[in-house]
Amino acid sequence: MTRSLPWWGRVLIVFALSRVVTTVIMLCFGEVQAQETGALVPDYFTLAANWDGQWYWTIALNGYPAELPLDAAGHVTQNAWAFLPVYPMLLGVLARAGFGFPVVAVLFSLAAGAVAALLFERMLRGAGLPAGSALFGVVLLCTMPLSPMFQVAYAESLGLALLFLALLLVQRRRFWSLLPVVVVMSLTRPAGLAFALFLLLYLALRVWRWRRDALAHPLPRREFAGIAAAGLTSFAAGLAWPAIAWAVTGSPSAYLDTELAWRAGYLGYGHLVPFEAWFEGLAFWLRFAGAPEGAALPLAVVGVVVTTGLFGAFLLTPWGRRLGELRLWLVSYLVYLMAVFFPQSSTWRLLLPLSPALGALAVPRSRMLRVSLVALGIAGQVAWVYLCWIRLPGDWSPP
Repeated sequence: MTRSLPWWGRVLIVFALSRVVTTVIMLCFGEVQAQETGALVPDYFTLAANWDGQWYWTIALNGYPAELPLDAAGHVTQNAWAFLPVYPMLLGVLARAGFGFPVVAVLFSLAAGAVAALLFERMLRGAGLPAGSALFGVVLLCTMPLSPMFQVAYAESLGLALLFLALLLVQRRRFWSLLPVVVVMSLTRPAGLAFALFLLLYLALRVWRWRRDALAHPLPRREFAGIAAAGLTSFAAGLAWPAIAWAVTGSPSAYLDTELAWRAGYLGYGHLVPFEAWFEGLAFWLRFAGAPEGAALPLAVVGVVVTTGLFGAFLLTPWGRRLGELRLWLVSYLVYLMAVFFPQSSTWRLLLPLSPALGALAVPRSRMLRVSLVALGIAGQVAWVYLCWIRLPGDWSPP
């Protein structure tokens, strides 16, 4: 019956069915949370506005502070400047009009998630995947362990929809149309600098192909200028929010200090040294797990090198090569993530922009492999909701 539907109808059916599965998982663990805490069983919207949803709620109603909060030692503490403005400001229009924030936030995320699923299918088709593989890629996207993000009060749904739109515009070489998209995307989730790096690599690839065979791979001046303009716009947009935070608070490092406040509980207050946090962070978790002090850092270095090496090898497999130029985005975002973020429980959520890699797993047609991948995704949802999303006594693992 579904074969008679247009492509977008099949995608929306997959998205709707997957949301039913995730909703059941969330509600079941909502009861677990109530039993463990002695509180009432939360309704779905209350449960979905947990954790950072509270920050977005505050921003939607009150905006951002003009003064940075400080502790007794003068260090900047956690505050709203860590959260980019597009998502909460859009919701703030409805929240200030009297609509309940949890409800409109979840509905908005669901709508953005549906758009992301539609754009994901088009993006995989643009990479050359056949229709069946592209649709199964949507299945993987909608059932992956982090897919609850499509229906909670977080900006990830909107961020992914904008990212997939930007990548699709690059595939279709509509670079001038890309400019407003990268600006809004960069003020929704922190992706502007990574996307600028992606466009730099993409431009280098296009130039290399053009110099090798100009007839087979032309590079018109308008496209060259469009790629360069989009890259510069994305770079500037990636720096715009720190500049806005500086202008409002008067502190040049307002945004950076705010972000560093979230890792202070692990490593204490310090400065951002690019790429250092992943080695120090993994060493912290190894010591937490019982590794000897002298062995933790060397093991962390080995772990980071091996993991990135395996990811690079995956991109070079026949499955990975089917992604084509999307691989440049995966490399760019991974470099950005390793340069600036500290590995913790919320890092799993920060891996969502790597979801185009799911297209590589959608290529094989083995029924057993496909069923196994979906089952693993749903099992991962169960684990993630239990370990990260629901609040249990002594919980310090925010999603």
